[in-house]
Amino acid sequence: MTEVLHVDPTDPHPAAIARAAVCLRRGGLVAFPTETVYGLGVHALDRAAVLKLFAAKGRPANDPLIVHVAAIDDIASLVTEMPQSARDLAARFWPGPLTLVLRRSSAVPTEVTAGLDTVAIRIPSHPVARALIHAAHIPVAAPSANLFSRPSPTTADHVLADLKDRIDILLDAGPAPVGVESTVLDLSVAPPTVLRPGAVSIEMLRQVVPDVGLRTTSAPAAAMPSPGLLSKHYAPRAPLTLYEGERVPALRLLLRDAETLIDHGNTVVVLAFTEDIEALRDLSVRVVELGRERNPAEVAARLYAALRECDEIGGDRILARTLTSNHALSTAVQDRLRRAAGRVIQGGP
Repeated sequence: MTEVLHVDPTDPHPAAIARAAVCLRRGGLVAFPTETVYGLGVHALDRAAVLKLFAAKGRPANDPLIVHVAAIDDIASLVTEMPQSARDLAARFWPGPLTLVLRRSSAVPTEVTAGLDTVAIRIPSHPVARALIHAAHIPVAAPSANLFSRPSPTTADHVLADLKDRIDILLDAGPAPVGVESTVLDLSVAPPTVLRPGAVSIEMLRQVVPDVGLRTTSAPAAAMPSPGLLSKHYAPRAPLTLYEGERVPALRLLLRDAETLIDHGNTVVVLAFTEDIEALRDLSVRVVELGRERNPAEVAARLYAALRECDEIGGDRILARTLTSNHALSTAVQDRLRRAAGRVIQGGP
């Protein structure tokens, strides 16, 4: 049975944190909130615990885990070197939603790193995550607390929907504020490369490390250097079609296809920005609101919950238009929608 412990998101009770920390040290599985999404944590240096995590999630062995630590000094034993660029980035963005890929030491089990000679590390900023990792006195490997390939969890209810009775403890501290996973920056290659976009944008990173680039190739079939690189990920159960390009032509194509699908007897769900809802009123579609397109932070915080709402509705097809506004989170939202979609259509320039 999964034990649910309710904790204050800004001032978690020490007794609940201590209970979860003991569970981690003993090889248990603990779900907890970070500022990005809920994570499923295990003792990162305990091979048996790591294997339990992979089994609970149904996660493939070629998908590495992110190791969470409480302070930068905790990284020394996990890596072979800490380059100056990593120290500069840590000073600017940690604690926070940035993961750095570094050369791993032999202390890190290969099960954590998909057999690679690198390890992904970050220091989260959520008070509950920080309190838990500090109390446990161990590095905590923690992917998102969901079944593999499903939309990531941003609430405790999402965790229970996927992992109830598969994990030992769930720390429920309300919704995760950011809503999409951390930015992953690979510092083991030259130039440093963003593997997964997140709340820390490439422009922000370039203020510290000017030559940062962006990964453009799809994930290989073998071990991946970072989580979140599968071409199909974060997906709802029904097929999702994503319309990209400028708002007007993309929305026009979405409306046309929705009418065709309805005429053929399909139940259609539209993931809609607030600005698009009026255009959908004359269609017999179910609408799940994503938030205002002009506020990407609002959309990011709603995205995974909205994808799960589509599952609850049980439609035959899901249609969505991509985010076009310019914001640090816009690229991250676009990335997650592309990976959730089975089909991408260009609606215009």
